Amino acid sequence: MRRTERSELDRSVEVLRTRKDGWARLSVPRRIALARDCARETLAVSPEIVAAACAAKGLDPASPVSGEEWLAGPVAILRNIRLLVDTLSAIERGGSPDLPPGSVRRLPDGRLAVNIFPRGLFDRVMFPGTTIDVWMQPGVTESNLRETMGGAYRRAAGGAVALVLGAGNVASIGPMDVLHKLFVENHVVVLKMHPVNDYLGPLIERAFRPLAGEGYLRVVYGDVEEGQYLVHHPGIDEIHMTGSAAVHDRIVWGETEDEQARRRAGYDPKVSKRVTSELGCVTPVVVVPGEWSGGELDYQAENVATMVANNASCNCNAAKLLVTWRGWPQRGVFLDRVSAALSGLPARRGYYPGSAKRHATFTSHPRARTLAGAAPDALPYATIYDVDPARAGDIVFQQEAWCPVVAETALDASDDAAFAEAAAPFCNDRVAGTLSAVVLASAPSQARLGDAFERMIAGLAYGTIAVNHWAAASYVLAVAPWGAYPGHTLQDVGSGIGFVHNTLMFDRPQKSVLRGPFVQSPKPAWFSTHRRGHVVARRMAAFEASPSVWRLPGLAIAAARP
Repeated sequence: MRRTERSELDRSVEVLRTRKDGWARLSVPRRIALARDCARETLAVSPEIVAAACAAKGLDPASPVSGEEWLAGPVAILRNIRLLVDTLSAIERGGSPDLPPGSVRRLPDGRLAVNIFPRGLFDRVMFPGTTIDVWMQPGVTESNLRETMGGAYRRAAGGAVALVLGAGNVASIGPMDVLHKLFVENHVVVLKMHPVNDYLGPLIERAFRPLAGEGYLRVVYGDVEEGQYLVHHPGIDEIHMTGSAAVHDRIVWGETEDEQARRRAGYDPKVSKRVTSELGCVTPVVVVPGEWSGGELDYQAENVATMVANNASCNCNAAKLLVTWRGWPQRGVFLDRVSAALSGLPARRGYYPGSAKRHATFTSHPRARTLAGAAPDALPYATIYDVDPARAGDIVFQQEAWCPVVAETALDASDDAAFAEAAAPFCNDRVAGTLSAVVLASAPSQARLGDAFERMIAGLAYGTIAVNHWAAASYVLAVAPWGAYPGHTLQDVGSGIGFVHNTLMFDRPQKSVLRGPFVQSPKPAWFSTHRRGHVVARRMAAFEASPSVWRLPGLAIAAARP
C-alpha cells in the first residue's frame, strides 16, 4: 500500500489553498482548454488503466470481459469530460447550460421533467430507443429552471478545497468525483486514493496532469490514518466520499457504537464541514409480469446476470434483489434462466477485501443455492430465491451483499396491476438504500398497465430508475445526476447525500429515469455475454476523446456483432 507522508499531505493542501481562488475566477475558455487537455492525456493512459485494473482483478486484458474495465474506466471518464466541455461551451455562448427546445415537460403530479438523452447522433446510434429524463425537486418550474442550473457559474464566490475519498472498486469513480467538484461545484481537489486500487493513482495523476500541473488537483495515498488526518485538516473545506454507510458514520459520528450514539443524541458530529456521499444500496430489480417469448426470457436473464457478475458484483448498483409477482406463470422459468445464465459465466476472483467473508455469510442463508463451481481464488455465483417478503429483517433486504449473490422475493397480489401498485412501497419501505433501482417491463405490459406502471415509476424513491437497462448505464453515460434520492441526513445517511456527474449542472434534481427497449439491439456492450465488448468499449473511448462522424461506422459495426 502506498502512503503519503504527513508533511507532503500538508504541502498538497497548502498548494491547493493558494490556487482555490484562482480556480474560482478562471475563465470558461481556459477551463475548456484544460478539460480537453485532460481528455487527450486520459486517452493516452487508458490502456494502462485497463491493464492495471485487469491485473488486480484477475481478468485477461485481451478478453471480452476487459470491456468492463474500459467502460467503467476510460469511457466513463472521457464521456464525462466531453459532456462537461459541451456544457461549458454553452455557458460561454449564452451564460447557462443548453437545453434543446421541447425537452421540458410537466409530470401528472406537477413535478418538472427534463429530457437530457439522447443528445446527439452517437447516442442515437449506440443506444437506439433509450431516453433519460431528470425529474426535478418540487418548486422547480419552467420559469425558474434556468435559475437552478449551473449555480457555480451564476454566483460569484470564493474558492474552496474539497477532499475526495476515492472508491476502491471502480476506476472512474474518483476521477469523475474530481471532475464534478472542479467543474460543477468550482472547488479544487485533493483526491485520496483507496488502498484497494491505489495502483491507479499514478495513472490518474498522468491523465489529469493539466489540472495537477496548475495546482488545482493533488492525488495522495494512504489508509484510515491518512484519511482521518485530511478529514480533520484545517485546510480542507468539505468532504465527498464513496463507500459504505458504516465508514461514513465512523468519519462523522465516531469510531465506536457508543461514541456514535452519544454524538447523535446531542447532534455533535466530529466533522463540522459539509459532507456529501455516495453509499451502498440493496439494488432491487422489479420484474413486471408479462407473456415473454423464449428469446425475451433469455435476454432478460442475461441482463440480470450481467448486473450480478460485473466487477465480481462489487458495485453499489449491482442487482441484489429480484422483486417478482407470485402469480406470474413464468416466474419459475425466468428464475431458472437467471441461474443458468449465471452458471454459464466464469466465476470471478474475490478481489475486494471482505467479499469472501460476506459471500460465506450470504450463502449460509437457508434458501441459498450455490451454482457452478469456481477456481480456488474465485467466488461461485449463488442465488437466494423465494425469500418471504414479510421477513423485514432478512439479510437480503437489509445488507448489500458486495459479492456474486442475487436474491428474489415474490409479492402476493391479486393481479399484475396490484403488483405494480405494491412494488414501489415494498422497495421504498422494506429494502435498504435509495441509490438505484431497475424495472424490467415489456412494451405490452407497460401499455396494459398504463397509469399503474407510471405511478410505480413515480413512486420509486431512488436516485436513478432504469427501465429495461442496468442502472449502471446512467452512471457511465454521465449526463444525469448520480446519487441517492434526496432527503438523507448525516444522522440517517442511507445511500448518501448529494450527487455527482450531472454534466448539465442541475442544482435541484430529484431522480433520473432511464428507459430503454425491452430487448436492445444491438446487444449492449456491457453485457457479460458480449463477445466483442472490449472492442466496442475501446472504440467508444476513442470516440469520446475525439468525437467524429467518421468514427461512428466502425463503432456501429463492432457493436452490431455481439
